[in-house]
Amino acid sequence: MSANNFDNPVTAGLWRNNPALVQLLGICPLLAVTTSLVNGLALGMATTFVILMTNLFVGLVRHWLVPAVRILIFVLIIASLVTVVDLLSSAYFHDLHETLGLFIPLIVTNCAILGQAETVASRQPLGVSMPAGLSTGLGFTGVLALLGGLRELVGRGTLLSDLELLLGSTAASVGIELPVTSVLVAVLPPGAFFGLAFLVAAKNYLDARRMPAQTPETTEPGAA
Repeated sequence: MSANNFDNPVTAGLWRNNPALVQLLGICPLLAVTTSLVNGLALGMATTFVILMTNLFVGLVRHWLVPAVRILIFVLIIASLVTVVDLLSSAYFHDLHETLGLFIPLIVTNCAILGQAETVASRQPLGVSMPAGLSTGLGFTGVLALLGGLRELVGRGTLLSDLELLLGSTAASVGIELPVTSVLVAVLPPGAFFGLAFLVAAKNYLDARRMPAQTPETTEPGAA
């Protein structure tokens, strides 16, 4: 995808306004859950679903919202959707639900979702708010999955080792074990901070490379 596409307001959540790398929202689950690629991917998918459905419901009622209680309505919608996700994951992905634990209910506290409801879904038509919500969710999911994959690879020397939690027992043999020496700190809390710092630095570096070189303006001799 070209730089112009990444800068489009609808797709800005993928890169320019990525909630995890730029806005630094939802950091608590991002740091705590990303001990593996599957964990990060699962929580990211759940968060994306909540963002999408929140934008949908807020967009449907935005013309009837009373400004004084709009935040309360947003929180009620988000909490209801998170409850649905929590119950469904407990019923159909019980082992994964036990692994993610409290961090599924904590999706309610993710400010990126409330921010989408307030700044996008309540002010833009569904044709804009839904793609914007999807890009924000996918941007957040991408960071979760990438950070989880890096930590799993460095900390355990494996990749997708617990994919059966997401896809069932048929995916138990899909995991990859690499002949590398694991570094335990990568799957411990400090590894989460180091990994996120690396991703933020990498994004800032790439953004700096994309910016056109700025040269100081020269003035003519004797010019005022």
